[in-house]
Amino acid sequence: MSGIYHGIISQLQVAQGNQLHRGFEEEDGGVAILQWWGFNVTVIIMNKWIFQKLDFKFPLTVSCIHFICSAVGAYIAIKILKIKPLIEVEPEDRWRRIFPMSFVFCINIVLGNVSLRYIPVSFMQTIKSFTPATTVILQWLVWRKYFEWRIWASLVPIVGGILLTSLTELGFNIFGFCAALFGCLATSTKTILAESLLHGYKFDSINTVYYMAPFATMILAVPAVLLEGSGVFNWFYTHESIFSAMIIIFSSGVLAFCLNFSIFYVIHSTTAVTFNVAGNLKVAVAVLVSWLIFRNPISAMNAIGCAITLCGCTFYGYVRHKLSQQQLPGTPRTPRTPRNKLEMIPLVNDKLDDKV
Repeated sequence: MSGIYHGIISQLQVAQGNQLHRGFEEEDGGVAILQWWGFNVTVIIMNKWIFQKLDFKFPLTVSCIHFICSAVGAYIAIKILKIKPLIEVEPEDRWRRIFPMSFVFCINIVLGNVSLRYIPVSFMQTIKSFTPATTVILQWLVWRKYFEWRIWASLVPIVGGILLTSLTELGFNIFGFCAALFGCLATSTKTILAESLLHGYKFDSINTVYYMAPFATMILAVPAVLLEGSGVFNWFYTHESIFSAMIIIFSSGVLAFCLNFSIFYVIHSTTAVTFNVAGNLKVAVAVLVSWLIFRNPISAMNAIGCAITLCGCTFYGYVRHKLSQQQLPGTPRTPRTPRNKLEMIPLVNDKLDDKV
């Protein structure tokens, strides 16, 4: 009898410990999302300020400065402050695993900065809300992943809202629009790659930035010098307040390091799907803050389109959550991922590729 009693007590203690652990995970994920929102909106507003108010219209150079600051920040955090121990990675795996993610991440950052140069923050952020749709489409086309009809239905208001917003945008620019749209594809690919790296190889966020930022700097340095070098020198000679302008530009780089850290922290603490949905919920904050600062005109139909897109993103997140809570009978099973059957499939197939 005492054995049964002790067994029940042990089971209750294990259950209580698991529940407490899940609570800590949820709280940790919530804090990660909130700090990511703060850094994200601040960096977006500062970049728009750099392009518009400082007349520093060089998105490649700005992106390169951001990655240099990220590389320095990660080195200080690991080598000097010892916040995290360095995770050793073989040179072959650095090129095979980290370089592709760095390349896609560069494309994502550059396209975002290019779109900020040509279109308002509110419009750019609304287009970025298309990311859940591109994520689903990529998984369906590339990995032949099965999605229930409710997932596809939840994408209809997202696509419809973006179309309405685009047709009624007063500051529409086709180049900025295409940059933001292709940035959605880069964001989806980058998120899948990052999740594969973090969960598959036990990378933490600082080590990811530590290995990724130097690659990203190397990728962007040559194009930045060739395409924007002369323009940057002319800006130095013609701009009135160089010192204060440089403080703003390099401050955006420091915040970009914090943003890069928080991005991978969110992916590590939550899932790629949660990351994409949470990214869409910050659109309302970014639109409001940008309007208060830059006063870009927003028509009524444009605001309605943005609201429809946000409602579609909320509905998409709700459908994802409901489907993750139930086992769908008779549906094709996809390969297991680190979380659950509805999670994103990593780009790397460990059955076909060599283990690290």
